[in-house]
Amino acid sequence: MMITKISKTFRWEMAHRLPFHDGGCRNIHGHSYAVTIELTGETNSHGMVLDYFDLGAIVEPIIKEIDHSFLCDNSDFEIKTFLLQTGLKAVFVDFPTTAENLAAWFYDRLSDALMPMKHLHKLRVVVSETERTTAEVEGELRLLPQATISMEHQSHMLE
Repeated sequence: MMITKISKTFRWEMAHRLPFHDGGCRNIHGHSYAVTIELTGETNSHGMVLDYFDLGAIVEPIIKEIDHSFLCDNSDFEIKTFLLQTGLKAVFVDFPTTAENLAAWFYDRLSDALMPMKHLHKLRVVVSETERTTAEVEGELRLLPQATISMEHQSHMLE
């Protein structure tokens, strides 16, 4: 049996802040993000692991949800209150809005949608926060995701 990998990259604009951070990331700021979704699995009779159109149909609603929004940790009460009062586009999450956590958030949402596709074996998610920094989450789709997640991260390179 031959195993094949495919990937597709999606882009969006989003703001956030890291209130615990001692540097500039403590402030409200934004990034031009990219996420690369890589799938490993067996090809079908047409030679495809998954049609890129079908992958887009799964990922693009998530991108639309966060594009041009403020990703806000629910524990950041100052910003959360402001966003709720102003009605600006915001997505509220229960984690610090680091690239690592964002990659895990994508992984969790995508693994639920991809799990029924038995020919898929592995999901890898790489979030690019800047052109020089990435966070990666990878796991087997047939196992419990929490037991198989591994992370890699290149730290912020501030100049």
